[in-house]
Amino acid sequence: MATRRRSSYPLVPLLLFLLAAAAYGRLISDGSPASPSTTSLSAVIRLSTSAAASATPAPAAEEKCEQSYGFLPCTTTVLGNLFLVLAYGFLMYKAATYLSAGSELLLEIMGPGLVGGLLLPILGALPDALLVLVSGLSGSRETAQSQVLIGMGLLAGSTVFLLTVLWGTCVVVGKCDIGPNGVAVDLQDNKGFSLTGTGISTDVQTSYAARIMGISVIPFIIAQFPKTLKTHHGQRLAVLLALIVSFSLVLAYCLYQVFQPWIQRRKLAYAKHKHVISGILRHAQMEALGRLLNEDGTPNENVIKKLFHKIDMDHSETLSRAELHALIVGINFEEIDFDKEDAVDKIMDDFDTSGNEIVEEAEFVAGMKRWLNEAKRTVPASGAYSNKFISDYHARTRQDHDLLVDRSDEAVESVENPGWSITKAVGLLLLGSAIAAAFADPLVDAVHNFSNASHIPSFFISFIALPLATNSSEAVSAIIFASRKKLRTSSLTFSEVYGGVTMNNTLCLGVFLALIYIRNLTWDFSSEVLIILLVCVIMALFTSFRTTFPLWTCLVAYMLYPLSLVVVYILDFVFGCTEVVVRWHQMRLLDEVWRL
Repeated sequence: MATRRRSSYPLVPLLLFLLAAAAYGRLISDGSPASPSTTSLSAVIRLSTSAAASATPAPAAEEKCEQSYGFLPCTTTVLGNLFLVLAYGFLMYKAATYLSAGSELLLEIMGPGLVGGLLLPILGALPDALLVLVSGLSGSRETAQSQVLIGMGLLAGSTVFLLTVLWGTCVVVGKCDIGPNGVAVDLQDNKGFSLTGTGISTDVQTSYAARIMGISVIPFIIAQFPKTLKTHHGQRLAVLLALIVSFSLVLAYCLYQVFQPWIQRRKLAYAKHKHVISGILRHAQMEALGRLLNEDGTPNENVIKKLFHKIDMDHSETLSRAELHALIVGINFEEIDFDKEDAVDKIMDDFDTSGNEIVEEAEFVAGMKRWLNEAKRTVPASGAYSNKFISDYHARTRQDHDLLVDRSDEAVESVENPGWSITKAVGLLLLGSAIAAAFADPLVDAVHNFSNASHIPSFFISFIALPLATNSSEAVSAIIFASRKKLRTSSLTFSEVYGGVTMNNTLCLGVFLALIYIRNLTWDFSSEVLIILLVCVIMALFTSFRTTFPLWTCLVAYMLYPLSLVVVYILDFVFGCTEVVVRWHQMRLLDEVWRL
């Protein structure tokens, strides 16, 4: 996604929360769950009826649960398991945060070529992959067959969430006025919520990412092919072939990112631009012109106007390109190498909203306000906005630049304390991996137990809730980046969305297929695969051959989300086209028998 900024979270409260809130329980069953292939639904009903008839009146026995790790508490109630789902979901969110922060820190040391292209995509998909893996890893084959639906729910839910809810929201927050040439005009949003007059534009490379996303659905088609022919012959071979293709696509995608790192270069270009912005803000602060921000955080227009007149050396009441160039040359950017003419072009793009190749005072004030608001979003202030706030923002933009800089393209100063940086990065990666590995299985069990207690199919719980836990930080980052209302930020945002879906359709699906193949589970996810194909193919065709998306396109994306849920419900629970609904009812009835 967009360049992520992770605030530092104290580890002590997190560890205390792990001990206090991390609890999960498994219902103690009789150890004889129904086989999905041999036990019919009517047999289970007869078993339930027989058990009810032979039961003698007795006080209702309290349900028991099994403590995790021998000391953590457990629960069998709806509210208790709901709390556990939320608690474990938060922990998976923290795991994703630490993994992202650690992997980005490695960029400062190793450069983006290998780390950004190979390591970052895999680490970004790690929480989802672990949840998919543990959904069918433990227990008997029958238990794994019933719980693996949670993994499929997460897999489908993450893909659909990224391409519908998040995609549509980014269009809404990033919309600009569409000009006569059919391209959205950066920073110009005067037409309100016009469905055809406003929208976003991306560059052509973003459409390439959408095409790659469309190709990534091939393993789903391979695995589903025998079911399409309504035959069970060759299903295991199809799963194996889809597994091989999935991991081959993962490798190809990572190598593509290593040798064609255009997304990383785009991030680097924007990081340089932000550093120029922060340098100008710091320059104004150091020139003793006054505080750019009032104590309440509002921009100080008087100081901004003083800066304008100081830059306006010919007193023409406008700023020319030559005056902006002189300003940039006079600022010390601490050996960061960049094209100063390109920097002037980008500043003119930010400020010159009238397009007359000069910056007027009102345009300068409006542009500085946008920059200051960007600084406030980037560096949260504690208390009043002091002069140190601008210096902190400048330091942050320098850090973002260093995280993305490609040392093969430009020379920069060496990293301070590389040993400590490596230790910190590895520590964050290990911490994130440990949290994800430790609490993925309890989260899956909590979803399963909540499904049993609430009589809600586990697929819908995992489809809706789990993607919010594993994708929330990336979603917030994407929305903030899209809100900057520029073509390059929109391009980066949507490229990252498509990249996330590509990893779901390759790496996470590969893990799921490996689980199905190794444990010899039944591949019977026709409706789930259908909605993944439906959403991915529609959005891939929709985004691969156009670069401008009017506001009405967000309605198409939003509508696909409830449509996906309706399709699964109708196919599975109305027409019963798969065995999933049968297995779910069997598990529910067996649970009722055990309660009797």
